[in-house]
Amino acid sequence: QVHLVESGGGLVQPGGSLRLSCAASGRSIPAYFTLYTTGWFRQAPGKEREFIAATYTPSATRYGDSVKGRFTISRDNAKGTVYLQMNNLKPEDTAVYYCAVKQRGDAEYSSWGQGTQVTVSS
Repeated sequence: QVHLVESGGGLVQPGGSLRLSCAASGRSIPAYFTLYTTGWFRQAPGKEREFIAATYTPSATRYGDSVKGRFTISRDNAKGTVYLQMNNLKPEDTAVYYCAVKQRGDAEYSSWGQGTQVTVSS
């Protein structure tokens, strides 16, 4: 079992930036963190959960269409931490952001953080 804790959320003006962090802990962390696919998701009030980004290795990444070119996912395997750099934020990016991990080959993410609120407003 992997325990995840997100941080870095807050209130930011449109066009601003935030960097979210997700620290993983557990018996397999950090030694086997490289074996996990890590992802970021978000959920706004009244909307379904939306995929944002995932990283399979430090150089293999995938992004949702709504954030391509603005958000960057990265990971530090030695620290067992995954990051989400968010630039040029828009009001529609307002949501609770969650990180999650799954073992490679698994269809579903098995561990989720508690979420961190991001609010984009002037």
